[in-house]
Amino acid sequence: MTTGNDQQGKLYLVPTPLGKTPSNNSLPPAVIETVHTLDTFLVENIQSALRFFQWIKHPIPDYKLKLYVLNKKTSAEEKNDYLDLLQKGSRVGIVSEAGCPAIADPGAEMVKMAHSRGIAVVPLVGPSSILLALMGSGMNGQSFTFHGYLPIDKNVLRSTIKRLEQDSSSKSQTQIFMETPHRNNTLLRELVNQVNTDTRICVAVSITLPDEQIITKTAGAWRESTLPDFLKKPAIFLLETGR
Repeated sequence: MTTGNDQQGKLYLVPTPLGKTPSNNSLPPAVIETVHTLDTFLVENIQSALRFFQWIKHPIPDYKLKLYVLNKKTSAEEKNDYLDLLQKGSRVGIVSEAGCPAIADPGAEMVKMAHSRGIAVVPLVGPSSILLALMGSGMNGQSFTFHGYLPIDKNVLRSTIKRLEQDSSSKSQTQIFMETPHRNNTLLRELVNQVNTDTRICVAVSITLPDEQIITKTAGAWRESTLPDFLKKPAIFLLETGR
């Protein structure tokens, strides 16, 4: 946690589940208790945020919560207005659409701006699909890089995959990336076909959800089997050359 002026508010980073589950299996009770004390939030989507607050049984009625949109289209002027609330003493939560705020998430810029003004930042414990995938992959957890989304263009994608494989080899480093759910199968096919036979590929799908799968195989083993259908499922991909 950063240390800020005691008269200022605090910026809380509020994680959310990675998908719909019958019951809470990823948010500690202490996190929910903290969120219950907040009434001001920066959210990517108001409707989905309201569903989250209903799910955790937030004691403040929806119409009394102060919700402000924070997404890729939020202007610098609006972000500064949000920071003004904090500097006036408000305690504000950034709510992720899924997982942890500021990780592959528009909340990162707000956190950066809060630090620049000396505002205390409080990250709350919750699920990160990136770290959970790495934990379950059996790949190098001492050195790894997350790349976000890979290019869509097929030729650029193939050259990127080759570069990531080379980086994994030269740096002894796990390469982590993601894809939009409707292109999961395409990316898996490209990975399996482009990398060397002994390079390991992990696909971590629907983490923390009832249909969770974490599968790690060499590219050669993937080629010898029928590729599973991961269409429209949230997935994280990991790649590592032999250790």
